[in-house]
Amino acid sequence: MLAPGFADPVHDAQGTFRAVMDALARPGLLQRLDAGLEPPTPLTPELAAIALALTDADTPVWLDAGLAAAPEVAAYLRFHTGAPLTDDPARAAFALIRDPARCPPLARFAQGTPAYPDTSTTLVFAHDAITSGEGLNLAGPGINGMTRIALTPLPDSFVAQRAENRAGFPLGVDLILAAPGLVAGLPRSTAVTES
Repeated sequence: MLAPGFADPVHDAQGTFRAVMDALARPGLLQRLDAGLEPPTPLTPELAAIALALTDADTPVWLDAGLAAAPEVAAYLRFHTGAPLTDDPARAAFALIRDPARCPPLARFAQGTPAYPDTSTTLVFAHDAITSGEGLNLAGPGINGMTRIALTPLPDSFVAQRAENRAGFPLGVDLILAAPGLVAGLPRSTAVTES
Protein backbone atom coordinates (compact mmCIF):
# COMPACT_ATOMS: atom_id res chain seq x y z
CA MET A 1 0.00 0.00 0.00
CA LEU A 2 1.33 3.42 -1.00
CA ALA A 3 2.01 5.83 1.87
CA PRO A 4 0.04 9.08 1.65
CA GLY A 5 1.58 12.42 0.71
CA PHE A 6 0.74 15.78 2.25
CA ALA A 7 -2.61 15.92 4.07
CA ASP A 8 -3.15 19.43 2.66
CA PRO A 9 -1.09 19.41 -0.56
CA VAL A 10 -1.19 23.15 -1.26
CA HIS A 11 -0.68 24.45 2.28
CA ASP A 12 1.88 21.81 3.28
CA ALA A 13 3.91 22.22 0.07
CA GLN A 14 3.90 26.01 0.52
CA GLY A 15 5.07 25.68 4.14
CA THR A 16 7.90 23.35 3.15
CA PHE A 17 8.89 25.55 0.21
CA ARG A 18 8.98 28.62 2.46
CA ALA A 19 11.13 26.84 5.08
CA VAL A 20 13.62 25.70 2.42
CA MET A 21 13.81 29.13 0.75
CA ASP A 22 14.33 30.83 4.14
CA ALA A 23 17.06 28.28 4.94
CA LEU A 24 18.88 28.97 1.67
CA ALA A 25 18.51 32.75 2.06
CA ARG A 26 19.99 32.60 5.60
CA PRO A 27 22.65 29.88 5.44
CA GLY A 28 23.20 27.99 8.67
CA LEU A 29 20.06 29.36 10.35
CA LEU A 30 17.84 26.45 11.32
CA GLN A 31 14.24 26.54 10.13
CA ARG A 32 11.36 24.44 11.48
CA LEU A 33 10.08 21.82 9.05
CA ASP A 34 6.95 20.03 10.20
CA ALA A 35 6.67 17.40 7.50
CA GLY A 36 3.72 15.43 8.90
CA LEU A 37 4.56 12.51 6.61
CA GLU A 38 5.22 8.80 7.11
CA PRO A 39 7.03 7.82 3.90
CA PRO A 40 8.46 4.36 3.26
CA THR A 41 11.79 3.74 4.97
CA PRO A 42 14.58 4.66 4.62
CA LEU A 43 13.12 7.91 3.22
CA THR A 44 12.81 10.39 6.09
CA PRO A 45 9.75 12.62 6.53
CA GLU A 46 11.91 15.68 5.84
CA LEU A 47 13.42 14.26 2.62
CA ALA A 48 9.92 13.28 1.52
CA ALA A 49 8.45 16.73 2.26
CA ILE A 50 11.23 18.52 0.39
CA ALA A 51 10.85 16.18 -2.59
CA LEU A 52 7.07 16.63 -2.64
CA ALA A 53 7.41 20.42 -2.48
CA LEU A 54 10.28 20.94 -4.93
CA THR A 55 10.25 18.18 -7.55
CA ASP A 56 7.96 17.46 -10.47
CA ALA A 57 7.93 15.80 -13.88
CA ASP A 58 10.64 18.18 -15.14
CA THR A 59 13.15 17.58 -12.33
CA PRO A 60 15.14 14.33 -12.53
CA VAL A 61 15.94 12.94 -9.08
CA TRP A 62 18.96 10.84 -8.08
CA LEU A 63 18.71 8.57 -5.03
CA ASP A 64 21.67 7.40 -2.97
CA ALA A 65 22.31 3.66 -2.65
CA GLY A 66 20.16 3.14 0.44
CA LEU A 67 17.14 4.91 -1.04
CA ALA A 68 17.60 3.36 -4.48
CA ALA A 69 17.62 -0.12 -2.93
CA ALA A 70 14.07 0.36 -1.61
CA PRO A 71 11.55 0.07 -4.48
CA GLU A 72 8.85 1.54 -2.22
CA VAL A 73 10.77 4.83 -2.14
CA ALA A 74 10.88 5.08 -5.95
CA ALA A 75 7.17 4.22 -6.19
CA TYR A 76 6.31 6.84 -3.53
CA LEU A 77 8.27 9.60 -5.27
CA ARG A 78 6.98 8.74 -8.74
CA PHE A 79 3.37 8.68 -7.57
CA HIS A 80 3.44 11.86 -5.48
CA THR A 81 5.77 14.01 -7.60
CA GLY A 82 5.92 12.53 -11.10
CA ALA A 83 9.68 13.16 -11.01
CA PRO A 84 11.75 10.85 -13.20
CA LEU A 85 14.54 8.99 -11.40
CA THR A 86 18.04 8.93 -12.84
CA ASP A 87 21.05 6.73 -12.10
CA ASP A 88 23.43 9.48 -13.25
CA PRO A 89 24.15 12.14 -10.59
CA ALA A 90 25.31 14.54 -13.31
CA ARG A 91 21.80 14.51 -14.84
CA ALA A 92 19.92 15.12 -11.58
CA ALA A 93 18.14 18.35 -10.72
CA PHE A 94 17.82 17.05 -7.15
CA ALA A 95 19.69 14.34 -5.26
CA LEU A 96 18.24 12.76 -2.13
CA ILE A 97 21.00 11.57 0.21
CA ARG A 98 19.91 9.42 3.16
CA ASP A 99 23.51 8.64 4.17
CA PRO A 100 25.57 11.87 3.88
CA ALA A 101 28.72 10.10 5.11
CA ARG A 102 28.68 8.05 1.88
CA CYS A 103 27.68 10.77 -0.55
CA PRO A 104 29.61 10.71 -3.85
CA PRO A 105 31.98 13.65 -4.35
CA LEU A 106 30.08 16.90 -4.95
CA ALA A 107 31.94 17.31 -8.26
CA ARG A 108 30.08 14.26 -9.66
CA PHE A 109 26.79 16.16 -9.64
CA ALA A 110 25.69 18.69 -12.27
CA GLN A 111 27.55 21.95 -11.73
CA GLY A 112 25.49 24.10 -14.11
CA THR A 113 26.90 26.00 -17.08
CA PRO A 114 28.15 29.60 -17.37
CA ALA A 115 24.97 30.51 -19.27
CA TYR A 116 22.69 28.49 -16.97
CA PRO A 117 24.24 28.08 -13.50
CA ASP A 118 20.77 27.17 -12.18
CA THR A 119 20.93 23.82 -14.02
CA SER A 120 23.14 22.41 -11.25
CA THR A 121 22.04 19.70 -8.83
CA THR A 122 20.55 20.60 -5.46
CA LEU A 123 21.57 17.95 -2.93
CA VAL A 124 19.23 17.21 -0.02
CA PHE A 125 21.02 15.53 2.91
CA ALA A 126 19.21 13.70 5.71
CA HIS A 127 21.24 14.21 8.88
CA ASP A 128 20.63 12.57 12.23
CA ALA A 129 21.13 15.97 13.86
CA ILE A 130 21.92 19.58 13.01
CA THR A 131 23.06 21.86 15.82
CA SER A 132 23.61 25.61 15.62
CA GLY A 133 26.32 27.49 17.48
CA GLU A 134 29.02 24.83 17.14
CA GLY A 135 30.89 22.86 14.50
CA LEU A 136 31.69 24.33 11.09
CA ASN A 137 32.16 28.07 10.48
CA LEU A 138 29.94 29.58 7.77
CA ALA A 139 30.40 32.97 6.11
CA GLY A 140 29.08 34.68 3.00
CA PRO A 141 25.90 36.21 1.58
CA GLY A 142 22.92 36.02 3.94
CA ILE A 143 25.13 35.65 7.03
CA ASN A 144 25.84 38.53 9.38
CA GLY A 145 29.56 38.01 10.02
CA MET A 146 29.84 34.31 10.76
CA THR A 147 27.64 31.53 12.07
CA ARG A 148 28.34 27.95 13.13
CA ILE A 149 26.60 24.68 12.45
CA ALA A 150 27.34 21.05 13.34
CA LEU A 151 26.16 18.21 11.09
CA THR A 152 25.83 14.60 12.20
CA PRO A 153 27.02 12.71 10.23
CA LEU A 154 29.48 14.87 8.32
CA PRO A 155 30.43 13.62 4.82
CA ASP A 156 34.08 12.68 4.21
CA SER A 157 36.30 15.63 3.24
CA PHE A 158 33.23 17.86 3.43
CA VAL A 159 35.10 21.12 4.06
CA ALA A 160 37.55 20.51 1.20
CA GLN A 161 34.72 19.58 -1.17
CA ARG A 162 32.76 22.68 -0.21
CA ALA A 163 35.84 24.87 -0.82
CA GLU A 164 36.25 23.35 -4.28
CA ASN A 165 32.54 23.78 -4.95
CA ARG A 166 32.64 27.47 -3.92
CA ALA A 167 35.76 28.14 -6.00
CA GLY A 168 33.75 27.49 -9.17
CA PHE A 169 31.07 30.06 -8.33
CA PRO A 170 28.65 30.85 -9.96
CA LEU A 171 28.78 27.16 -10.89
CA GLY A 172 28.46 24.47 -8.22
CA VAL A 173 25.87 22.61 -6.20
CA ASP A 174 23.62 23.90 -3.43
CA LEU A 175 22.87 21.85 -0.32
CA ILE A 176 19.68 21.51 1.68
CA LEU A 177 20.37 19.95 5.07
CA ALA A 178 17.49 18.19 6.80
CA ALA A 179 17.23 16.66 10.27
CA PRO A 180 14.18 15.63 12.31
CA GLY A 181 11.91 18.70 12.30
CA LEU A 182 14.59 21.02 10.88
CA VAL A 183 16.08 22.28 7.64
CA ALA A 184 19.14 24.44 6.92
CA GLY A 185 20.70 25.66 3.71
CA LEU A 186 24.24 25.81 2.33
CA PRO A 187 24.14 27.55 -1.04
CA ARG A 188 27.23 27.41 -3.25
CA SER A 189 28.14 30.98 -2.23
CA THR A 190 28.67 30.03 1.43
CA ALA A 191 32.24 29.57 2.67
CA VAL A 192 32.63 26.61 5.03
CA THR A 193 35.70 26.22 7.27
CA GLU A 194 36.55 24.07 10.24
CA SER A 195 36.55 25.57 13.72
